[in-house]
Amino acid sequence: MQGKVVLVTGGAKRVGAAIIRRLHAAGADIALHYRHSAADAEALQAELHANRPNSVALFQADLLDLSQLPALVTAVLARFGRLDGVVNNASSFYPTPLEHITQNDWRDLMGSNLQAPLFLAQAAADALRVSQGAIVNIVDIHAERPMQGHLLYNVAKSGLRGLTFALAQELAPQVRVNGISPGAILWPSDGDWQSQQKRAEIIDHTLLKREGEPDDIARTALFLLRDAPYITGQILAVDGGRSLCL
Repeated sequence: MQGKVVLVTGGAKRVGAAIIRRLHAAGADIALHYRHSAADAEALQAELHANRPNSVALFQADLLDLSQLPALVTAVLARFGRLDGVVNNASSFYPTPLEHITQNDWRDLMGSNLQAPLFLAQAAADALRVSQGAIVNIVDIHAERPMQGHLLYNVAKSGLRGLTFALAQELAPQVRVNGISPGAILWPSDGDWQSQQKRAEIIDHTLLKREGEPDDIARTALFLLRDAPYITGQILAVDGGRSLCL
């Protein structure tokens, strides 16, 4: 990945930060996008600069504001001079039972999980064609098997799954587009996800009988960006076999 530049959205913490650490360790320069997590982004940048100075640049943007997406790509190109990969990791997640869905929920969940990846791909397409680059979308096992009470999230990730296939067709042959479908990797920090019983039930429905780690997703992202030149239009399930047990 030496000499390559990868833009990771929502990269300041959790899975996004793990992806950035893994790509950076492989030699990539990183365009780290964040919305509100400035302190986390700055801390991660300082950590990585201790190993390789000036290899991580921070870019703040609200991905729900479509006017900011071309400007984000332009800023990355101005800083690094090229763009070789985009990882669409940024995502809103919270329950939306049918009877309580609002237009703001629609804007947030569909915007972050589906609309932003589409229009960011549009903004980055020319640069990625020049570099023969790749896009990796972070999807979800619930794109195919909906999670009760999370209607809009399910629909948005289903749309992202379809978008991954459609973009692979649209951007071929210069740009590869693939997705990763995580299972139980990191638990949400609010709601009934703190219930040990609920977590145990989910883990029991995986073939490997354990939760994964953020680096499982990070290693897969690196594989798709670096080691898979003949793979496009695919979504890899990184879920411990849970998709076979639901």
